[in-house]
Formats: sequence, C-alpha cells, structure tokens
Amino acid sequence: MSSSSSLIQGISISVSDDDEASGKVWLYYNDLFISPVYCLLSMLLRGSILAAACLKMLDTEMLQNLELREPPEQNLPVKEVVYRSSLPHLEDNISSHMTNSRFNSFTGYQTLTEREESFKPKETTAVHCGFYSENGGFRVSDVDKDYMRSCRVVVATCAFGGGDDLHQPIGMTEVSVKKVCYVAFWDEVTLSAQHEEGKKIGEDLRIGLWRIILVRDLPFTDQRLNGKIPKLISHRLFPMARYSIWVDSKSQFRRDPLGVIEALLWRSNSSLALSEHGARSSLYDEGNAIVRKHKATPEEVKIQLDQYRQDGIPDDKRFNRKKALAEASAIVRDHAPSTNLFMCLWFNEVVRFTSRDQLSFPYVLRRLRLPGVHLFPVCARKDLVNSFGHRRKVKPLAKEGR
Repeated sequence: MSSSSSLIQGISISVSDDDEASGKVWLYYNDLFISPVYCLLSMLLRGSILAAACLKMLDTEMLQNLELREPPEQNLPVKEVVYRSSLPHLEDNISSHMTNSRFNSFTGYQTLTEREESFKPKETTAVHCGFYSENGGFRVSDVDKDYMRSCRVVVATCAFGGGDDLHQPIGMTEVSVKKVCYVAFWDEVTLSAQHEEGKKIGEDLRIGLWRIILVRDLPFTDQRLNGKIPKLISHRLFPMARYSIWVDSKSQFRRDPLGVIEALLWRSNSSLALSEHGARSSLYDEGNAIVRKHKATPEEVKIQLDQYRQDGIPDDKRFNRKKALAEASAIVRDHAPSTNLFMCLWFNEVVRFTSRDQLSFPYVLRRLRLPGVHLFPVCARKDLVNSFGHRRKVKPLAKEGR
C-alpha cells in the first residue's frame, strides 16, 4: 500500500491508496494521527477558517499603493463640533451636580439638559468632550504634543496603573510603517513596571514600533475611565489625524492599518467600525451579565438601564439587521465631525454611568442614528487582533477626583 502526503501549516495530510478509494483521510499533527473532523472543528473554534473568510484584505501590492482618502460625508447636519472646553466665558454651576458624580474639571459638568441637547445635532454642535479645563489633567509634554499633531493615521493603545505588556504590531507593509503613527499611552506606574522587566524606552522615545507617550496627572481614580480618553476621544489627542484605530492593551494588532481602514471603512462607505458582541445581543442582557460577573455594582447598572428605558431604548436584539450590542476592543474610525460627535457622546455616557462602554454604545447609536456604522462579525475581529488577556491587575490612583 502506497501513500501520499502534503503539509499545510504544520499539519501533514496523509492519504493511502486504500483510504483514497474509500474516501478516508488522516491528518498527522504533533506526532499524533487525528481525525480530520476533529481538526476542522478545532480550527473553526480558534477562528482560523472563519477569520480568513471574514476580513478580506487587499493583496500586498495593492496595499503598498493605497492613498489616504477624505472621510465620506454622512447624512447628518453636523459640519463642526465645538468643544465646551474651548467656548469663551463658559461657566458651570458645579454645586448643582451630585456629589457622587464622576464629572470633574477634565470632563466638565454636563447637566441632563445639556445631555439631551447633545443628541440633537446642528450644523455647529457644542458638546462636552474632555479637556474642559487647563487644570483637568491628562498632561503630556510639548514634544509629545508636537508628535501627535504630526499624525494623520494612528494606531493607539494604552496601559495605565501597571496594566498589560506592550504587544508589538505585526502584518503591516513597509509603506504603512512610514505613514502610520503607533502610539502607546503610559502613566508613570506602567513606565516603572515595564522598566523593572527590562523594557526601556529608547532615545527615539519608542519601544519597537510603539511611540510611548507618558501621561501625567490622570483625571480619574478609576483607571478604566482614564483608558477611555485615548480609546473614545482620540480626535482630541490627534487633532490633525484623519483616521485612527484603537486596540485594547490585551491585544496585538496583526494587520496592515491602511488595509484595515480600506476593508472596514472605505469599502462599505463607513465612518466607524467595531465588532458585534460575541455572546449577547441586548444591552439589557449585557447589563445583567455585567452585574453577574461583578464588573459593576447592581446599583449603578440599574441607574443606567432605568435611564435608558426612560429614554425609550427598546430591548431589541437587532438594529439595522445587525446585533444591537458591540464589543469595542478594536475600533476603526474616521475623524469627521459627525463621528467625533458620536465619540464625544459615547465618552460622556461612560463618565455619567458605568465605565462598561458596551452598555452605552447601543444607546448612543440609537439616539444619534449615525449613518455609516459598520458592525463587523466576531470572526473578523479575531483576524484583526490576537487577544492575550490581561496580565496583571491595574493599580487605582490613590487620590480623590477633581
């Protein structure tokens, strides 16, 4: 009996003459013969096959020749977003706000009336969107500010309070490396933790491809909220950027950034892209899961969901034929005015209520009805990033809020 074999990604596929006649195929992997059905199921569970079919990237030659496009105009009246921190002679009645509010001199003190007005976009719309006061915190050096102003396309991540290790991006073209800023925001606690492990910033202020931006005077005691600043309002940090991609610190970005923007934004004429949620479809079901997993207190989740019910948000599991719930470990977006407005409103919601941004995203989506939101399948997210999980628990800031 003779046999033939081939090798695909480390798996030897052996077919004997007898087996070929009977339709049997055996796979040889790690010194073991395994059933092809078992192998196929394993690959499906890992997303190896599904991911390849989900995120369709251009070939390398086409990626090398990609040119940046202007963000598409969306069907919203917003032409300009004015941030309340930049309005002259604006005063806030701080005493009128609850003492347990997480609003502070970084966020400004958004009232419920201002919140309601922010969901009625006008040609020039004024909103709270962080950086309200010069004394609000989140300070970076002038050198870092100049660098951030130079960026047109950004891949960003952050680790505050020790947090996670820095995962170097992979899969990009040489042209993309020259056009894209890879920026990691750290605080001094993370800087010290990484130095102890021998990971030091070079003279070019980088570790590998990542340009390290050291942030001082973080505005929140809750490190999760500090992380929402580069995650949700990156347009405030990179004022000249046209596109940005957010990657959670637990993940490794593994695709060409310009190719990802082409695949997830340009190809579908979208302005914002993130993954459908892998486990649930309803924000109210997600609220129950958050309480069950002790990600937030029952009281604060109830306050948020009661407000959303009062505002008329239904318990629907589908929105525009997609899941009504998203997972935001990777966010691909343009920096057009309407998208910036959406992200400001999302940021304000995570400050006002719980910091679990998957609860507030569907609310903002339904209220603002931003066109061009692309919820891509979970398998595409798995092809976009490698997830390693959180390595260490972050250290909260031992100080009171502002």
